[in-house]
Amino acid sequence: MAGNSQRRNRRTSNKKGATVGSGGKRRRGLEGKGPTPPAEARKGHAKQRMANARTRQAAKRPVPRRGGKGSNELVVGRNPVVEALREGVPANTLYVQQFIDSDDRVREALKFAADRGGIHLMEAPKAELDRMTNGLNHQGLVLQVPPYEYAHPEDLSAAAFDEGEDPLIVALDGVTDPRNLGAVVRSVSAFGGHGVVVPERRAAGMTAGAWKTSAGTAARTPVARATNLTRTLEAYQKAGLTVVGLAADGDVELQDLEVLDGPVVIVVGSEGKGLSRLVGETCDLRVRIPMPGGAESLNAGVAAGVVLYEAARRRG
Repeated sequence: MAGNSQRRNRRTSNKKGATVGSGGKRRRGLEGKGPTPPAEARKGHAKQRMANARTRQAAKRPVPRRGGKGSNELVVGRNPVVEALREGVPANTLYVQQFIDSDDRVREALKFAADRGGIHLMEAPKAELDRMTNGLNHQGLVLQVPPYEYAHPEDLSAAAFDEGEDPLIVALDGVTDPRNLGAVVRSVSAFGGHGVVVPERRAAGMTAGAWKTSAGTAARTPVARATNLTRTLEAYQKAGLTVVGLAADGDVELQDLEVLDGPVVIVVGSEGKGLSRLVGETCDLRVRIPMPGGAESLNAGVAAGVVLYEAARRRG
């Protein structure tokens, strides 16, 4: 009985013991909720929805693709080799004929190759150089130019948008002279453009001649290669770019063209034939360059330079 009485006393005692608590809610309530999180981190907030949408959009963006490589090219002859080396044309190997009669051009070529670095010097018998060049008059010097690494057309507009700029791109339609391509690359670089697009077939590519005419600007101005130029232009249109074709019978004169300060692709045709039919029909606008002197047309390099200057003037 005494034991039972002691147990009852412990149960009915006023001595403080374990009680049902709040689970820490009161303590946490007194601590406060801390600083208000930014809008992007608050569930349901409009800014959070926008941030999530941007994240999803970035995830959908395709990994930049390359436009493929060109082919190896050989620059043959003493003067061409020296000029290519002087103008910074990419090269990986300089072949020198065994027992060559050295002159100023040979010595200059060897000096340029040594100063630039990264160019292998290979001595080869005349018969081997004849075979490499298919019997061309190589004069004992042959320079090997590595394949050009083309960009993908989407790379050009994506890079501009990533920098917060409106794309300014030149596309060439049926231009087959590498010197014209080099001149266009030089103009795009000079006037703040974002690159050049060329068709994969029946068009000039980035050869040693194009590199030389670009005066080194091809090293910083990307050239993209399009499998189908018409479809590439349509893809640019879907991305928000206006496609403007240069044509002698264009509906709008250059000074009246109002889209040059926005995202735009300037399409330049060949000097003789101009724009091809499908490319011309794809263009949003056809513009003509006024020529008071009466010339019928301009070559691709000059025409592109005129329009690029006008675009740069308005954007500046």
